[in-house]
Amino acid sequence: MRPRRFIYLVPVFLLAGYLLGGKQRFSGASFLPAREEAIAWKEDLHGTLDNELSQLPKMDHSIDSFLNFWGLHGASLAIVRNDSLVYARGYGWADATTRMNPDIRMRLASVSKLLTAVGIMRLQEQGKVFLETPVFGPFGILNEYDSCIKDDHYYQMTVEHLLRHQGGFSQRGGDVMFNTGRFMQQHNLSEPPTTDYLVRKELARRLTFEPGSYQEYSNFGYLLLSLVIEKASGMSYEEFMQKEVFGPAGCRHFALGGDYLKDRLPGETRYYMHPEAEPGPSFDGKFASVEKCYGGNYISGLYGAGGWIGSSVELARLVCSIDGHGPVPDILEPFSVGQMTHYFDESTFGLGWVDCKPDGEWTRTGSFSGTSALIKVYPDGETWIMVTNTSAWRGSRFTRNTAALFKNLRGRFSSQLPARDLFRD
Repeated sequence: MRPRRFIYLVPVFLLAGYLLGGKQRFSGASFLPAREEAIAWKEDLHGTLDNELSQLPKMDHSIDSFLNFWGLHGASLAIVRNDSLVYARGYGWADATTRMNPDIRMRLASVSKLLTAVGIMRLQEQGKVFLETPVFGPFGILNEYDSCIKDDHYYQMTVEHLLRHQGGFSQRGGDVMFNTGRFMQQHNLSEPPTTDYLVRKELARRLTFEPGSYQEYSNFGYLLLSLVIEKASGMSYEEFMQKEVFGPAGCRHFALGGDYLKDRLPGETRYYMHPEAEPGPSFDGKFASVEKCYGGNYISGLYGAGGWIGSSVELARLVCSIDGHGPVPDILEPFSVGQMTHYFDESTFGLGWVDCKPDGEWTRTGSFSGTSALIKVYPDGETWIMVTNTSAWRGSRFTRNTAALFKNLRGRFSSQLPARDLFRD
């Protein structure tokens, strides 16, 4: 299979503007202020929704039954129609004493890739990086890593290849982003690897296929995109995303998450495993037995591949800012939205989106231990988003069942959704 690709004509002289330095990680959980063009909206929906009787009790009952069937402690749902937030509710529990609310933050897993892709498109609009920019080689954005490379196929790799999972990386033998313990053993490390060390060791390996000739899902590819953002912007990855993506969209509470329960951020849910899930060793070798959602994976090392936390409501707000429609102002130009969502065929990923259909339906999924997230943008102007704080049994089926739940609820209740905008009301 050779996925077709857009050819974006970029003047060669623009590729010379990449001599930017600095990769200092943005620390802390503070939030950068929104830029002046960000539209004001009701950020804290907790009080409004807690004091409001549900207008769709039958729909809420169906969602409660869904949580019970899958053994979920809690979930958050946000529904948008034509850029208006018409429904936002929490179901179940955020922890032992706190009911779930739509403004509670949860791990977004691979939904983070959509956020990273938006960051890349912002840089392209600023003229700092382009889809056709080579990742490595003399004109490559990350050419400081060229000394590690032994396979010349790396020099064919572009930013677009990474966005579409066509870079040539494979998960055969395990995903390096979720096998930190094994990586530490292979390289005789007593601490988890730094991003720089991990990248240098991985780039010394041969690619599985020629970039652009095939696609295979790659978390490592999106880690590289995080570094592309740092290099091209001259900021840390998190600082750029806060300043140039979330701030302009009016979103204040996205943050990069932590690994253990002690790293839980203010307003963040607790995560749970299914009762039948067996504990295992921690990713860093410090503990012989941990819940996999707390220490099983190196969450803080994922960056743009899966490290973000956020609420379903702010996620809805961000989607409204990249959908090409009003009244919420878009932070991307229409051409960028079109590039992200262009349909080639069933086997080619969108840019950040995992599936873009010719009728205009867009999908982004995300899941790992303790969380699952699904975004569905429909051609009729509705967007449905659900994020959970629990690993479901038979997890591989869970996203498909969530999509089926959306389809069922839309058929029964779309016409009953209230005519309002919780972004403003």
